[in-house]
Amino acid sequence: MLKTNEKHLVEFLLQCQPGPPKARASWSVDHRGEPFLLPSIGGITLNVQAGDSAFGWAGDHVEPGVSCTADTHKPFDHPNNSLQIYSCVGNTATVASGEAKGEQGVVIGHHGGSEHIMIEFPRPVKEKLGYGDTITVHAKGQGLKLLDYPDIVPFNLDPGLLKKMKIRETGNGEIEVPVTTLVPAACMGSGVGASHVAKGDYDIMTSDTETVRKYGLDKMRFGDFVALLDHDNRYGRAYRQGAVSIGVVVHSDCLVAGHGPGVTTVLTCERSLIKPVLRPDANLADLLKIGAAARAPKGAKTKAKKR
Repeated sequence: MLKTNEKHLVEFLLQCQPGPPKARASWSVDHRGEPFLLPSIGGITLNVQAGDSAFGWAGDHVEPGVSCTADTHKPFDHPNNSLQIYSCVGNTATVASGEAKGEQGVVIGHHGGSEHIMIEFPRPVKEKLGYGDTITVHAKGQGLKLLDYPDIVPFNLDPGLLKKMKIRETGNGEIEVPVTTLVPAACMGSGVGASHVAKGDYDIMTSDTETVRKYGLDKMRFGDFVALLDHDNRYGRAYRQGAVSIGVVVHSDCLVAGHGPGVTTVLTCERSLIKPVLRPDANLADLLKIGAAARAPKGAKTKAKKR
């Protein structure tokens, strides 16, 4: 088992509310020059969840689960920036008010620009939520370290989720991390150059159909762990030969130039000490039994999609 500094991590209780869907005031234009009006970021999204395909939706930058904010009017200021930075993938979230009070969910990522965190709840819970309801996040993970691998830096990662990622130590200073997809550096777009990765995401560009086909990018699902090749995320998002970063897919494919499925970083290294291993079940839904992989009631048929 990986040795960490988990017992020294600071734990916060953070507060947020579901953020209403956002819309542009007019047409958007896609990378081919075609205008469109489609659902986009934000909202209590009833029929989109972890484990579902990140492609094929009649939308743009669609966020799975429940998009949450501490202050929808000041997305880049306190306390919303604290919610973004301290919430980690895998954190537990509890509904603290309203008809769904007491129900629990899981933080599945951050989305920059919209400045939301996304929380996965079962659909029956989402149908009870209102935009004035309060949700408490048990934030833990920022500052996590791998004690035997100081050059591999975790971000945005709950230590409990780290233990479930089926990471294998090779014995020669490297770790093998299960992922569904290998993403070439040339595909990384919107978000490159950000000063740090403790909030927000950056996008896997999907405008080149041949590259999408070659790397199977259109097979990605919400919640997939993916390997970003030749990308160093230690001090921002940068290209560096031999670097490897691991991220989680947090929003859908996009029509706008420079965009595509968004990724929240969870591990990064400037050298090739992270060895991605392809596994189709390297997904939050499969690991945590949430979203499309949630345990169905006894006798019921699951709706989880097969890869």
